[in-house]
Amino acid sequence: MTDATSGNGNGSRPEGVPTLNALAQYVKDFSFENPNAPRSLGPQEKAPNIAFQVNVNAQQLAPTDYEVSISLDAKAGEGAELLFQLDLDYAGVFRLSNIPSEQIHPIVMIECPRLLFPFVRQIVADATKNGGYPPLYIDPIDFLALYQQKSAQEQTDQNIASAN
Repeated sequence: MTDATSGNGNGSRPEGVPTLNALAQYVKDFSFENPNAPRSLGPQEKAPNIAFQVNVNAQQLAPTDYEVSISLDAKAGEGAELLFQLDLDYAGVFRLSNIPSEQIHPIVMIECPRLLFPFVRQIVADATKNGGYPPLYIDPIDFLALYQQKSAQEQTDQNIASAN
């Protein structure tokens, strides 16, 4: 059987073809707090306010390797009525080969988190379910929009700094 990409049968790609490979994925940090259990596990009078924040970070490990992490903080309820609080830092190491330098940053900050997100979503759902609550399934995140928003904010900050 031959590889459809290269036709050479050994599974390798032809020289110079852009590639993105996930070398590893792992939980860097994880915390689930259930401070008011078991009292909070009973029926609730109203649906809790659920809030979460997501950040994407990246660092270059080698000329072609990048560690990309998704940091997610989620909580349900507030103050004395806090049901749970979850903090997760999930990361992957990616190798980018034969990719033009101007495309590396967008790929690292958009495509790599997009590949990690389904695993983050499942960890959050399992943690909330194992904490005694219905699983919290986070809606898909538009990492392109986040990237564009962050780029626009950085441009605004640069404009303000240069005007002063």
